[in-house]
Amino acid sequence: MTARRVAGALMGLALLTAVTGAIGGDTAEAGPLPTSAELTVQKVGELVDRDATVSYRSTDQSITVHHPGATYVKVRFAGLDLAPGDRLTVSDPEGVEVHTYHGAPGEGWRDGDSDYTLHENGVFAALSIEGDTAVVEIHRADDDLDAKPGGVQIDGYWRGYDQAEYEAANPGIESVCGVEGRRDSICYQSSHPTEYQRSRAVGRLLMGGSACTAFRVGDTNRLLTNNHCMSTQSAIAGSETQFDYECATCGGNNPKTPTKVSGATMHKTSSQLDYTLYSVNSFSSITGFGTLYLETRQPVLNERIYIPGHGDAAPKRLSVTVQSGGANCKIDQVQYLTINTGYMCDTSGGSSGSPVIAGSSHKVIALHRIGGCLNGGTRMSLIYPEIAGLISN
Repeated sequence: MTARRVAGALMGLALLTAVTGAIGGDTAEAGPLPTSAELTVQKVGELVDRDATVSYRSTDQSITVHHPGATYVKVRFAGLDLAPGDRLTVSDPEGVEVHTYHGAPGEGWRDGDSDYTLHENGVFAALSIEGDTAVVEIHRADDDLDAKPGGVQIDGYWRGYDQAEYEAANPGIESVCGVEGRRDSICYQSSHPTEYQRSRAVGRLLMGGSACTAFRVGDTNRLLTNNHCMSTQSAIAGSETQFDYECATCGGNNPKTPTKVSGATMHKTSSQLDYTLYSVNSFSSITGFGTLYLETRQPVLNERIYIPGHGDAAPKRLSVTVQSGGANCKIDQVQYLTINTGYMCDTSGGSSGSPVIAGSSHKVIALHRIGGCLNGGTRMSLIYPEIAGLISN
């Protein structure tokens, strides 16, 4: 919950902060610290039941999964039985985004195939397709088969909410502090080239019908997000992290097709400090987006910061100033609600797990987790000692 729409419990925290003068100074203790279990994750979609079969016995060996207005479609499978050499594709109608599979997980899947996400009761899913339509199709290597395999059994799909549905599903207070200061990350490519380059290591984290932000950390296959986003191995196995999901031009509302990888292994998590460290499959496909390194020191009052993230599960935006063309984002409270550092830099729902980056070093100084203006993130000086042996910083 780091969102434009924050759970109602944080309303009281925001009010207490205002009363006790939390902005400015070194510390502020304004009410109880919200635990990881009390924080909510943005709902960005829902699971739709649909039983359908793509059969070898049918003349049409494809099926179209269409949900009008959906922002993404993620197809779920109860079974996949292909003949040797055949492949299954899940794509958009134009063939721009294509995920290819030669078999189910552990049963014919090949190196070079797209990732799966794994779910309960042996169910698995293809990586998501942007937009409201996914085409599921069997491509045959041999049309003359003596035995007919079972083909593909679809048991449902996740579909992304449209804007009105998203707003209805995520009511609450705002954490855009005054006039919106965030801009598409590409807007800063020329004016703030280092900030833009560092932002490329940040991805949208999709967990079926919910979303957060995550980012690469260090030189190896490690990513960080919040514990309240993902806290179990099964949640990680069911997730996908999407890189380069940003607009191609400043203000263009023209997001690129992202590079998507599935979650692999949970390495460490903490509900107290609200972090989860995990790895992904197909790691080599995301190394070109760079990585981030962690500050091990405490934040300093008034030091410049910036935050790249996927608030509202939207294409990546950068918070560099507190409002458009205004003052730089900065640390407004070194210690806020025990484990956090506080700032007025804009965030919104889906920003949970975003890196709060120190402008002086371009290293991560906090892990964003709560909204309410003051917004806040767990100080990296607390997280780093717990994960130092698991990362290459």
